[in-house]
Amino acid sequence: MHTEYIQTFRTRQGVARENLARAFFLTMQTVSDTQHLEAHRVAITGHCYRILGSFADAEDAAQEAMIRAWKGLQRFDGRASLKNWLYRIATNVCLDEIHDKRRRARPMEEGPPFSGTPLPEHLMQRPASEWLEPISDARALPSDADPAERAILKQSIRLAFVSALQRLAPKQRAALLLIDVLGFSAAEAAEILESSLASINSALQRARAVVRERSCDTAAELSEPQMEILSRYVTAFEQYDIDALTALLRQDAAFSMPPYQLWFQGPEAIRNWMLGLGCGCRGSRLIATSACGSPAFAQYRINPEGGYKAWALIVLEFSDNRIGGINSFLDVAALFPRFDLPLHLSAG
Repeated sequence: MHTEYIQTFRTRQGVARENLARAFFLTMQTVSDTQHLEAHRVAITGHCYRILGSFADAEDAAQEAMIRAWKGLQRFDGRASLKNWLYRIATNVCLDEIHDKRRRARPMEEGPPFSGTPLPEHLMQRPASEWLEPISDARALPSDADPAERAILKQSIRLAFVSALQRLAPKQRAALLLIDVLGFSAAEAAEILESSLASINSALQRARAVVRERSCDTAAELSEPQMEILSRYVTAFEQYDIDALTALLRQDAAFSMPPYQLWFQGPEAIRNWMLGLGCGCRGSRLIATSACGSPAFAQYRINPEGGYKAWALIVLEFSDNRIGGINSFLDVAALFPRFDLPLHLSAG
């Protein structure tokens, strides 16, 4: 009886150890799988942003793609890279979402520039969900991309390019990104989008024509003259030297402030705004960041209660050696946390 008890105890110990080992193995396998998927989160978020035009929506779509991928890892056969498999999943997640969402736009696409002297009643807002959002480069551009790949990825999150994409039908949008940005073949894109090769080639041709018309080719990195312009812009803005600032602009430069619908075009109109209703920006501080593959700044206005408060995320667009666009995104409560930016600065 005593011997049988000891054997039973040892057997139970062995089973317990085996179960513990199996649980440990499964836990480590889960951790490993999650780490392999997470290594591609930034690239997948950038892809979702190009399709959806929203930082928040892109993060949500990327998360959904990660969940679907994790649940379906047993079906991953290794014929393609894990990253390309994730791109497939994320593309379909985004296409599902597009059907439920309105196309995002920029103020410049929704009406002519404001003329005359703006008054407070002209500051009409539209829901944030209707406007194109900026995205942090750190959340959209994978750090392990080689220089050539990074240049393509960077140019394809520029505001003008993403805005042009929003004009395309969903499958045209996806086909262009899969083939021209991510390097999939037309046959692979046809399989992902469940379309014929002829249909994909036709969609790609139409998409390229629209994007070519609505976006301009710019270098991935700023030139030395552009870097000098950027430095002068910061100095002029912080000193609120509006004559010096507007001297850096193209004659057709556009200035917008989503969620406000109005926008201004040309140095004189921008000057009038900044010296009129926009004069509350006098004394602001700028903190450099990067967004949409472009130079960007977190703007903090003077806080009457002390220090500085977040006011806008400014994204600049260059054309040749002049500033062609100033995009001042005012939804700081939503944007600054995603850029890891504080909402307040001390006076020091």
